[in-house]
Amino acid sequence: MIRMIAFDADDTLWHNESIFALTHERYTDLLTPYHPQEWIESRLFATETGNLKRYGYGVKGFMLSMIETAIELTEGRITGREIGSILEFGREMLVAPIQLLSHVEETLPALAQRYPLLMLTKGDLFDQETKVARSGLADHFRHIEIVSEKDKTTYEKVMMQYNLRPDEFVMVGNSMKSDILPVLELGAYAAHIPYHLTWAHEKATLPETLRSRYLQLEHVGLLPELLKRLDAEHQE
Repeated sequence: MIRMIAFDADDTLWHNESIFALTHERYTDLLTPYHPQEWIESRLFATETGNLKRYGYGVKGFMLSMIETAIELTEGRITGREIGSILEFGREMLVAPIQLLSHVEETLPALAQRYPLLMLTKGDLFDQETKVARSGLADHFRHIEIVSEKDKTTYEKVMMQYNLRPDEFVMVGNSMKSDILPVLELGAYAAHIPYHLTWAHEKATLPETLRSRYLQLEHVGLLPELLKRLDAEHQE
């Protein structure tokens, strides 16, 4: 039987990428006197990607990447006032209200009565801890893990830590790259709940060879019935 359900947090339990998208718009508006929007977006993404190994994931690293890109694109002509605006964009992101996705609030308590729940999220430790606290969801989770990356090594460690076989573990998330593919490659189940926005860094294609334990849902409210079916299949 399924012995643990793990949930991604950002864009699986609450809205996150939409906040980044809004900040991207404000940032490009700030810099369009210097360059076209498409070029600004392209250079910012390149800087973000290059900085992941330095700063990791999260708002603070994004702020630093925005400032670095602005200095580069303006050849150092960016003003102190404009840098201040970029810092304010980031501060507003850090305190943005947590807005739960539909069906999360009623589904998690029901699942927590039947399964141990694990919140498995990546990003800046302080930022993620505050979002978890402000979400009001922490009490539904038996375990909360905040990691710097979500790859095969991370999921292997999680399954070893909780003494789980791959067929006893289900990961629920919106990112094909971080939440789905590494889990499927280990032989576990992955329930994909796509979000309407996806950061380009998190996009990936599902190989046909990994579809046997791939599950796709429109929203998290459909998860309990799906898990019942999985448990029934295990008992046959």
